[in-house]
Amino acid sequence: MPITGLRTICFTAALVALALGACGGGAEYIPGTRVPQSQDNQQIIDRLEDYRMAVERRDAAALVLMASKHYWDDAGTPEGTDDYGYQGLQGILTGRFQRVKAIRYSMRYMNIARRGDRAFVDVLIDASFTVQDPRGDDLRRDLRDQNQFVLEWDGRHWLFLSGM
Repeated sequence: MPITGLRTICFTAALVALALGACGGGAEYIPGTRVPQSQDNQQIIDRLEDYRMAVERRDAAALVLMASKHYWDDAGTPEGTDDYGYQGLQGILTGRFQRVKAIRYSMRYMNIARRGDRAFVDVLIDASFTVQDPRGDDLRRDLRDQNQFVLEWDGRHWLFLSGM
């Protein structure tokens, strides 16, 4: 093949590669997520990462500081006997963490929807933890679930309204 024909093929291949790269460059996502890149979305994910790390540390006090005074959780059940608000959050978290020896807690961020000063964050949770049974034996539990966290902007921080 003559050199000019080879140059034409290389030039054409380079143009095709550039065009394909431009087409594939649609929405940019926050690395490791399915959430579009924006400063607001990054702040929300940063807050959720603070939450995730506090869960792994079993730090109930830090989690309560991340909660809104309007916090309310229905525990994902239809009956109201297990519902709790901000006042009950400390006790719920402390009680849960007292029974747990070790926690691994990861989240995959699927979506963030904003309505005014509220953010609705859909996540997939993959966690494992070790608890003691009534005989004192260690039991390892695995959890895979989906959850939605609801947060509100207080003018300085994103605070949890539900989902903790």
